[in-house]
Amino acid sequence: MAQTAFRTCPLCEATCGLELTLDEQGTGVSRVRGDADDVFSHGFLCPKGVALKELHEDPDRLRAPQRRLADGSFEACSWDEAFALVEAGLRDVVSAGGRNAVALYLGNPNAHNLSSLLYAKPLVKALGTRNVFTASTVDQYPKQLASGLMFGTATTVAVPDLDRAQHVMILGADPVSSNGSLMTAPDVRGRLQAVRSRGGRVVVVDPRRSRTAQSVADEHVFIRPGTDALLLMGMVAQLFSEGLVRIGRLERLCAGVDEVRALAAPFTPERVARPTGVPAEVVRRLAHDLAAADRGVVYGRMGTTTQAFGTVASWLVDVLNTLTGNLDRAGGAMFPLPATGGPNSRGEPGRGRGVRFGRWTSRVRGLPEVLGEMPAACLAEEIDTPGDDQVRALITLAGNPAVSTPNAGRLSRALAALDLMVCLDVYVTETSRHADVILPAPSPLERSHYDLALYGFAVRNVANYSPPVLPVPEGTQDEWRTLLRLTAIAAGHGRMDVDRLDDLFALDMLRREAETPGSPVSRRKPEKLLAELAPRRGPERLLDVMLRCGPYGDGFGARPDGLSLAVLESNPHGVDLGPLQPRLPAALRTPSGMIELAPPEIVADVPRLADALDAAREPSAMLLVGRRQLRSNNSWMHNLPLLVRGPARCTMQVHPSDAARLGLVDGGVATVRSRVGSIALPVEVTDGIMPGVVSIPHGWGHAVDGVGWSVAAEHAGANSNVLSDELLLDAVSGNAVLNGIPVEVLAAESGADGGGASRAGRSEGVGVGAGVPAQPAG
Repeated sequence: MAQTAFRTCPLCEATCGLELTLDEQGTGVSRVRGDADDVFSHGFLCPKGVALKELHEDPDRLRAPQRRLADGSFEACSWDEAFALVEAGLRDVVSAGGRNAVALYLGNPNAHNLSSLLYAKPLVKALGTRNVFTASTVDQYPKQLASGLMFGTATTVAVPDLDRAQHVMILGADPVSSNGSLMTAPDVRGRLQAVRSRGGRVVVVDPRRSRTAQSVADEHVFIRPGTDALLLMGMVAQLFSEGLVRIGRLERLCAGVDEVRALAAPFTPERVARPTGVPAEVVRRLAHDLAAADRGVVYGRMGTTTQAFGTVASWLVDVLNTLTGNLDRAGGAMFPLPATGGPNSRGEPGRGRGVRFGRWTSRVRGLPEVLGEMPAACLAEEIDTPGDDQVRALITLAGNPAVSTPNAGRLSRALAALDLMVCLDVYVTETSRHADVILPAPSPLERSHYDLALYGFAVRNVANYSPPVLPVPEGTQDEWRTLLRLTAIAAGHGRMDVDRLDDLFALDMLRREAETPGSPVSRRKPEKLLAELAPRRGPERLLDVMLRCGPYGDGFGARPDGLSLAVLESNPHGVDLGPLQPRLPAALRTPSGMIELAPPEIVADVPRLADALDAAREPSAMLLVGRRQLRSNNSWMHNLPLLVRGPARCTMQVHPSDAARLGLVDGGVATVRSRVGSIALPVEVTDGIMPGVVSIPHGWGHAVDGVGWSVAAEHAGANSNVLSDELLLDAVSGNAVLNGIPVEVLAAESGADGGGASRAGRSEGVGVGAGVPAQPAG
C-alpha cells in the first residue's frame, strides 16, 4: 500500500511543506504536492518542490565517491580510498605551504542543509585557515553587515511583517519569482495580494518590470542600476525636510539621528533624480507615502546588496524603517525569534560585543575579512598569484564558484592549477570537474531537514522538522559523517572514530549552554544532559539541544510544555509559534545597547555616495543586471527536465529603443562584453526593462568539457559571471558587484554561437553551447 510522508522543501528559502506519496515498496516517490495542513505554507507549492522527485531520481547525481584519473575522467572508489587521497593531499599541501595554503568554499545549498550548518564550523576550525570563502559575499553580506553594525549581530536582520503590513516598498527584489529571500515567506504572491486586499499598497522599484511588479504591485518605478542608495538617501532627506520623521517608542534607543540628518541633507530629491532616473516628484511622493502609511515597510534584496553601494543601501533600508516608526512594530520590519534561539536571544539583553570585521586581510589585494570570511571575488587571485600563503588546495561544500563568482573564466583556470581539490557535491559541476576527489551526499529525501538558518528570517515564527523520507542506499554516507571525517583529517586525526568525535561536539555544545547565564540548563551537568539525549546522535542530537534550550524549549524538563525534537516529530505539519513580536531593546547586542543609526564604518562610505551624485556617465554605456526566475535557483537546478522545459530562459533582455540603436532583433543573437570577458546569447526585446539596461539571469553556462549534467548541457545558456568583474566591490563589505556592471552590447557576427559560447573557449570553463556526455555515477 502506498504511504504518505511530509517534509519541508529544502530547495529555496520559502520552506514550503510537501506531501509525498511513496511507492508500495517505500523506496521511491510517486507524487509530490503541497501539504495543505502545513502551519506556514498551507499547501502552497512552486515547480521547484515538484522537481524534488526528479532530483532524487536524476541518473547524473553521484552516488559513490569519485577520484580523478590521469586522463581527467572520474571513476568510482570506496570511501576509505577517497579519504586516504584527501588525507595525503592535505598533508602535502600544509607541509609545504602552511594552513593558509588551504581554502574552503561553502555554496548556497549549505544554508538549506542541517548537517552543513552544524558541522561545517568544526571543519573550518580544524583547517585553521584564514582563507574561508562562501556564496554570502556574492549575495547578502552587505545586509548582514549593516544589520550587525546597527543592531549588534549579523543575524539580527529585520524582515517585513507581510501578514500585517499596509504599505510595502520593494527594491532590488523579485519575491514572486524567488519565493522570498532573507524573508522566509511561503506564497509571497498571496501574501502581497493580501496587502492590497486589505486596502494596502505595494510599490516595486527595479530596473525591470519583474514578475512581482507585473502581478502584485500597485506601482512600478524604474531606477538606474546601482543607484538604490541614492534614492533611499533622497527619501531620508525628504523625511527630514518635511518634518515627517516619527520614530515613536524607539526614539530613546536610537543613537545618531542628528548625524543621519546631516548626512542626508545634500541628497535632495532634485540631486538624486539625475543619477537614479527617478523624477524628483516621485522621490518626494515615495517618501511621503511611506511616512503616511499605517504599518509600512521597506524591503531590499539582491539588487541592493550586489551593487557598488550594497552596505549603504542595506543600511538605509533600516534607517527608513526606523525614521518612519516602522521598525520593530506589527506590519513593519520586525525581528523573528526562531525556536533554536540565536546570538540575539542569549546573554545580557540589549548589550553585547557587536560585530567585528577587518581582523585580517587577503594576501594579494589586502581586502578585509568580513564576519570570518574573505570576499569570494579574491579567490582566483589567491590561487594564481605566487608567494607565501598562496592557496594550493581547495575544499568546496555544495558550491559552484566557477559559475557563481566574478570573472568566472579566471577562476576556472586557477582551479585547474591547484595541487589538491576536494568537492562535497552531488554532481560533476563546472567546479567539481577540476576536483581530485568528489564526495557525494544523500539526496534531500534521504536526509533529515530543519531550516536552522532560514527560520531566523521568517515572517512568522514556526518550527518544522522532517525525518528522512527514504532510506540511505548502501554505499552512500550521511553528510554529517563525511564532514566529521574531513574535520578529523584536517586536525591530524584521520583515523579517529566519527561517533566519538560527534560525542565530543555534542558535549561541547552542552557545556557552553550550561555556562550561559539565563540558560534553562545553566549549571547543570553536561554529561547527564548528554545521557538524556540517547540514543540520538548526529544533527538530530544537536538540534534537540538547541530546541530544548531555545526560547520555546522544554529546558530538559524545566518547562514541561516546551519544545523538543520529540514534539516536532509528533507534529509532521509543523508547530506554529505565532506572529512576530516586538523584540527591542532585548534583541540588541551593540556595545552601547542602542540602535546605531550612524555606524562609523558606514558613515565613512557616504562621501563616496555623494561623489556619485555628479558622476559622469557614458551616454552609450549599457548596464548589466541579473534577474530571478521561478524555475531556477543559482546553477544547480538546470539538470531537472521539469525546470528547464519550455522557452529558453537564458536570454538578454533589452529595451526596444536600445535594440533599434544597436541593431538587435528579437530572437537574434547579441555579444555582450565587459572588461573581463565576452558571451553571446539570444536577444529578448521587451519594454519591461529600462532603456540603457540589459538583463541576463544568473547560474547558466553548462556546456563545459567534463561536466556531468546531461540535461543542463542541452539547455546550457551563457554564464553571466564571465562578465562580472572581480575588481568591482562594495567598499564596506567586499561583496561582489553583480548589478550595474558596464558592458558593451553588439549584434553578434554571422555564425556566432547563439547558445552562448564564450570567446574565452570551453577549455577554460566559461563557454557554453554543445552538450557533453554525463560522467559515470559509479
